[in-house]
Amino acid sequence: MTMIVFLLCLAGFVAIGLASVSKAKASKSDYYLASSSVRPAMAGLSAVATNNSGYMFIGVIGFTYATGLAAIWLMVGWILGDFLASLFIHRRLREVTESSGQVSFGAVVAKWSGQDFGLWRKIAAVIAVIFLGAYAAAQIAAGGKALQGVLGWSPQTGAIISAVLILAYSAFGGIRASIWTDAAQSIVMVFAMSLLLFVAVAGRGGIDATYLEMAAIPGYLNLFPDDLLFPGLLGMALFVLGWMFAGLSVIGQPHVMVRFMALKEPSDMAAARGWYYGYFTLFYLLATGVGLMSRLYLPDLGALDPELALPTMAVELLPAALVGVILAGIFAATMSTADSLVLACSAAITSDLAGGRIQKAWVMKMVTAAVTLMALMFALSGSRSVFSLVILAWSTLACAFGPLMIVQALGRRLNQPTAIALMLGGVAIAFAWRMQGWHDQVYEGLPGILIPTLIGLAISHKAPARTQAAAASADPAGEPAAAPVSRA
Repeated sequence: MTMIVFLLCLAGFVAIGLASVSKAKASKSDYYLASSSVRPAMAGLSAVATNNSGYMFIGVIGFTYATGLAAIWLMVGWILGDFLASLFIHRRLREVTESSGQVSFGAVVAKWSGQDFGLWRKIAAVIAVIFLGAYAAAQIAAGGKALQGVLGWSPQTGAIISAVLILAYSAFGGIRASIWTDAAQSIVMVFAMSLLLFVAVAGRGGIDATYLEMAAIPGYLNLFPDDLLFPGLLGMALFVLGWMFAGLSVIGQPHVMVRFMALKEPSDMAAARGWYYGYFTLFYLLATGVGLMSRLYLPDLGALDPELALPTMAVELLPAALVGVILAGIFAATMSTADSLVLACSAAITSDLAGGRIQKAWVMKMVTAAVTLMALMFALSGSRSVFSLVILAWSTLACAFGPLMIVQALGRRLNQPTAIALMLGGVAIAFAWRMQGWHDQVYEGLPGILIPTLIGLAISHKAPARTQAAAASADPAGEPAAAPVSRA
């Protein structure tokens, strides 16, 4: 029964994705931006599903299992940082997307202030392909772990199934298929997490009994971590600030930001933000709650793999049919992110690395298929945890793109050599921080974003008002600007 329900849910996701093909147009703008026709609710729900990936189902629950209540600060810092960045980045990104006529995230950032950072754009594309590909591999691996925990299958089998399903609709329907399936997947994700949390608490005798049981575990309900780099309030402030920068790092994630780039109108951003943060907060609270409960049901899992906490607990607590729903929820989370990642990689290759010379739909689909295969190969060969691999890719992309976006969004202008230096410097700082082992105390994105941003603001000059209002309408590298989109 578990298998039947699971397969039915997956078939539904694929059917929704394939149904989107009926709306598709043979253009690069439609394949990568859905012709900028996405409604606020769809954009918000899709961004939630894409952001709350296998990392949330597998990585965050495993992290909470090992850390206890102090893991809640990850949620607080992350959402707060994400929200603050959205107040001055997201709408401006959507406006520049329309005025520049570009379809890839890197191209829009490169032409933000009316200039054209051609070399920056190619270097950024290389970074994007490498780390978005690694990120996609982590999502595919998370799907494999879910099947391992629930059905006892090998992780490789689950990874192959995940990759095939992603390819089934994303290569053909493009970003529209990804957004449509994301909306359905977000509903299944919240239902699955809510169901498991309710059953888990009820199974321990209710909220009061659950609290007493958790309190008996030494340090499990401590509000602050015990192993901070600095003691007291300073250490706690740095810990939360670090996770705020993890949330702010969303602005450097092409697969998430493209949802806002595809909005029908810039004025829709406030509504999209409401859907996004409302759903995001609910889902993060549910995931943290399930992570806390998993320690009660699986006290010995830490010696094996905490990232198997969710699927293992589902098998213990739920009837077979509902286990299928949980498994579908995990797969929904991994696929909603992985399909977005491979499409972002495809856009970087066809629009940035190829200089805009690729315009045929079938070539774009073949590139998307090739990226999916690359991610699958990496997932099958890798052994790193989902949590570690996602954080590494997340921070690298954030440090590469975030500083330049912030500087330009604040109305400042840089030349191309400085923009390249900021990008490479941010990545180098983040990697050096991680190599020193300091990332366990303070997220490497904090110095990797903050230092280049401050330098960029110090050496930049104020951009002319007219270049802030409109970017160039054609790409000197050869890619024509996208045609204006009808809003009828």
